Amino acid sequence: MSDQVEKKLTIDGSSFSIQRMRRYGFSSMPRPHSHTFYELYYLMEGERVYFINGNVHVAQQGDMVIVVPHDLHSTASSQVEQFERVLIHFTAEFLDEASRELLKLSPFRQSAVVRIPRKEQPEIERLLIQLVGECKEEQAFYDSYARHLLVGLLICLHRIDAVTPIPPQSNHPMHQKVSEITNYIQTNFRDTLTLEKLAQQYFISPAYLSRIFLRLTGFHISEYIRVIRIREAQKLLRTSRLKVHAIAETVGFEHVSHFNKTFKSVTGVSPLRYRKDHRY
Repeated sequence: MSDQVEKKLTIDGSSFSIQRMRRYGFSSMPRPHSHTFYELYYLMEGERVYFINGNVHVAQQGDMVIVVPHDLHSTASSQVEQFERVLIHFTAEFLDEASRELLKLSPFRQSAVVRIPRKEQPEIERLLIQLVGECKEEQAFYDSYARHLLVGLLICLHRIDAVTPIPPQSNHPMHQKVSEITNYIQTNFRDTLTLEKLAQQYFISPAYLSRIFLRLTGFHISEYIRVIRIREAQKLLRTSRLKVHAIAETVGFEHVSHFNKTFKSVTGVSPLRYRKDHRY
């Protein structure tokens, strides 16, 4: 059996895109990433492991994964390797002004997995398939109708979330352990952290921790620590008047030259350029 990857369909450049895909065998994102738009990932079949902001989730058939702008995330195969999904990306600006108010409501305020009740799944899938069809056929006013269908989908998700609790995180012990470790790193990133220290603290061999952490998150532990430090530095550059050397020290770097080099390797720009481009 071969993968079935449909063409990504777009409206208004990068304001909206939708893609349907069926894949066989193990697969994962090349790199964990974040972006400035919203992501809706509906699993029509199979199972996927999602890593979002330091927590490991297992998405099952009928789940909608919602990723809000700027949240770090990745996805990989679970033990169930075959899956089919519909993936939507959209910006807030794609919606009309009134509809943007939806994004201030749950479940769109923070990244989450929404478990769609079985009786509601046909309606969610109807909206998704109709969205794909509109974008494929491009009939008159298809962009306006696609926008209307997306708003309908968001309203359905809000109503479902209001009565359906967010599903628990994975019951797999190593999924929980990795979530504990990533949350510990997010809280203690200013400290001196190493693979060996974390392995000892959580009673896991360094080799196994390194392997399972990479598989579930897409990061080596040392790399994840650097990324968390740089993300905090980005926030301080955007929102404070602290000098670069003070920010470097605040986020756990001993030498500003090492901070500058690491910042550019993670973001592609220098700290000063980032501040100039993103200052509030």
